[in-house]
Amino acid sequence: MDLLQRNYFDLLGIPAQFDVDLALLDQHYRQLQSEVHPDRFVTASPNERMQSMQVATQANEAYQTLKNITSRARYLLELNGVDTQEESNTVMPTDFLMQQMQWREIIEDAITQHDISSLDALLNEVRSLSKSLALELNTQFHLKTYLDASETVRKLSFIDKIISDIHHAIETLEN
Repeated sequence: MDLLQRNYFDLLGIPAQFDVDLALLDQHYRQLQSEVHPDRFVTASPNERMQSMQVATQANEAYQTLKNITSRARYLLELNGVDTQEESNTVMPTDFLMQQMQWREIIEDAITQHDISSLDALLNEVRSLSKSLALELNTQFHLKTYLDASETVRKLSFIDKIISDIHHAIETLEN
């Protein structure tokens, strides 16, 4: 069970690329989990039990990372020696920041007016932009323009937060 310390793509047996076959990712994850599940190692040595637990944990982390567009891109950039600097570099194009402010205002207005349909419409708009940025990322990784991909990941991080905030607002209004 020499699976520890492998990168997530190798661990789950899929190509190290941005465009991932999610069905294949899911299949390989489930297969690996069934092979290393701690229940299969009940009668094994303490060392083997510990290793199965570690691999199962790493497989979970790998799966969660690779199934999400933003975290997958961030991880691929890390593998290529690029830090997205999401914590330290919050510089964004002005039009993108203005769009963020508009979205925040729409969310606040929708909450105030108990307008779930506005939130649904905004959610569709933001998801559309997210899909567009994912296509951009695919091209950037294909061309190995990692610094551009890093900026796109920072944008997607903002969008992920907006999507989360919209979901939270909808839940709040529905309750």
